[in-house]
Amino acid sequence: MTLHLPGADGALRAYEPRSEPRPVTSGSAFTSRTVFSAAHVVADPYADVSPDSPAAVDWDATLAFRRHLWSHGLGVAEAMDTAQRGMGLDWACAAELIRRSAAEAKAAGGRIACGVGTDQLTAGTLAEVRAAYEEQLAVVEESGAQAILMASRALAATARGPEDYLDVYGHLLRQTTEPVILHWLGPMFDPALEGYWGSADLDAATDTFLEVIAARPDKVDGIKVSLLDARREVDLRRRLPKGVRCYTGDDFHYPELIAGDEQGFSHALLGIFDPLGPLAAEAVRVLDTGDTDGFRALLDPTVELSRHLFRAPTRFYKTGVVFLAWLAGHQTHFTMVGGLQSARSLPHFARAYELADALGLFPDPKLAEDRMRTLLHLYGVTP
Repeated sequence: MTLHLPGADGALRAYEPRSEPRPVTSGSAFTSRTVFSAAHVVADPYADVSPDSPAAVDWDATLAFRRHLWSHGLGVAEAMDTAQRGMGLDWACAAELIRRSAAEAKAAGGRIACGVGTDQLTAGTLAEVRAAYEEQLAVVEESGAQAILMASRALAATARGPEDYLDVYGHLLRQTTEPVILHWLGPMFDPALEGYWGSADLDAATDTFLEVIAARPDKVDGIKVSLLDARREVDLRRRLPKGVRCYTGDDFHYPELIAGDEQGFSHALLGIFDPLGPLAAEAVRVLDTGDTDGFRALLDPTVELSRHLFRAPTRFYKTGVVFLAWLAGHQTHFTMVGGLQSARSLPHFARAYELADALGLFPDPKLAEDRMRTLLHLYGVTP
């Protein structure tokens, strides 16, 4: 049945939803790439909260979504920006999320890595920043998960230059139990991280980042780069010490970066793989066979949706991610921690639905259509 979707110009256009989902395939574990999906959290829709309240999470639905990702062979990157770290999810709730998800991973046999940050602080001395990192690192390591050292707003606000980053990260790497993933999140994802690694000059920042890694390569499993600059990522990964992986976080260029070239490739740690889970897993299994063209044929058509969800202001991409999870039936409501379901417009949602439906991402296209129709009616759109 025809839907009338609003465009950016305010006009309605007719859209015919597909009637059948895209077939879902499964298979063995990935052999050529390590792939994580950064997973969103499901809010408790019945909690009596306000945007300033501590987060209220629907734990059953949140953990069920992680089992969905593991069932397709993907690893879960937990308590990252996709889970609204620093945008509604405070450290107390993030710590609970880490403990619960790590226990679930153990039971399900799934791979998990968890974010370590400093969001107990808004600012502080270098000693306080180190202590905040250490507290979170202890929670992640005690849970049995791999640690992802996330970029710190408090460190960005406190550091006087590259030497302070070298000091803090060197201190942390000396005490980690297992190799960690270092995360460089660009200011398009979080404006408070402008000038990270001690310089707004990305060439200088890259040199400092590499110096941190070179000091303890045995403690660095890999780096996760989210700068939305494919050329810079390729240049950076070619300069990494042997054995240190590059996990792309580039939600604009991920097919070409994962496919790689004659000099190497990127693994993946991506927010867009939250809605793309089954399709992304199928594409990686095709790549495992050596069929790069087949991999690109599956994944390239998803880039338009990803670029739409991650359009500026990029930090609100998780609104689109949760919207698609609702349409796909992974949760019963479109409510977000901190009220962030209001962070995108109806035309944005309409286009996201149209692109996702065309890709066949919805297991039950009729359910997705009915829910999209409900949203349209809520906004006052009638045929």
